[in-house]
Amino acid sequence: MRQKRLAALLLVLSLMFVYASSAFAAAPEDQPFKPVQVFDVKAGKVVLSTPNDKQYQEFANKWIASITGLAPQLTNDDSCNYVYRVPLEKPVTISVNGTKLVADDVFLFYCDGKPPLLLVFDEQRRPYLLLFKEDIAPFIKKVGIPAT
Repeated sequence: MRQKRLAALLLVLSLMFVYASSAFAAAPEDQPFKPVQVFDVKAGKVVLSTPNDKQYQEFANKWIASITGLAPQLTNDDSCNYVYRVPLEKPVTISVNGTKLVADDVFLFYCDGKPPLLLVFDEQRRPYLLLFKEDIAPFIKKVGIPAT
């Protein structure tokens, strides 16, 4: 149990570091949103930064609308290959298990053989790992990683 908590804490801390790094730079003035980014967990770096658009916003909003509850802690394994960051056009209020929080970004965890998970941070930068039921296949196809 202690290893699971440590693994989850390390993952969250590393994502917060990546989030705060210059890799997540602001959007150019001619683009309305910050870019969607793909973080390769094994490589330890952002491998794709692509313009954010209305379709990415629709994907993220559908994921948020289909949240079913808080997720159990992540296990200490190598099955999570990619984390996708989708900055939201405007902050969104999420209600889950009696908790309300406001998020600016959605992080999608793509793990082999496991259901996808969402990670959001509240106003105090506290992490919330969430279960949801929306299909991510159209998003994966659009972003192109992993290749189908």
